[in-house]
Amino acid sequence: MTTYQLSVNGERKDVDVDSATPLLWVLREELKMTGTKYGCGISACGACTVHLAGVATRSCVVPVSLIGNRPIVTIEGIGTDTVGRAVQDAWVEKDVVQCGYCQSGQIMTAVALLKDKPRPTDANIEESMGGNLCRCGTYVRIREAIKSASAQLK
Repeated sequence: MTTYQLSVNGERKDVDVDSATPLLWVLREELKMTGTKYGCGISACGACTVHLAGVATRSCVVPVSLIGNRPIVTIEGIGTDTVGRAVQDAWVEKDVVQCGYCQSGQIMTAVALLKDKPRPTDANIEESMGGNLCRCGTYVRIREAIKSASAQLK
């Protein structure tokens, strides 16, 4: 076991874990931050997406030993950010959530998209969000919410 000092949602967190432990399990099991979901464990579904130094990252495949000093933002902390708050508000406004399991990963990916492309086209949205799976099929509402958040941020 090794002790790692992580910056999670602006707070320092010390964890004592094996170096190969994926960030997802550090967040969920060690820090009890269960908003980030386990979906597939192979970076294919997007349910575990967090921001690592501002980049949307699949936490299920990133060992804690590779985090270093890079700040981590999870769904629990994204609402303190202007873009994050706009996306969360748009998700509610457009009634995106059905079962909700994939939504934290969807929101984290949408926030990263809007930070990179504040006025995304449909093609930008499809490309960015394409790796996030939603079994309930709320893709149309997700696209509407991203466009609504973009308009709100003008």
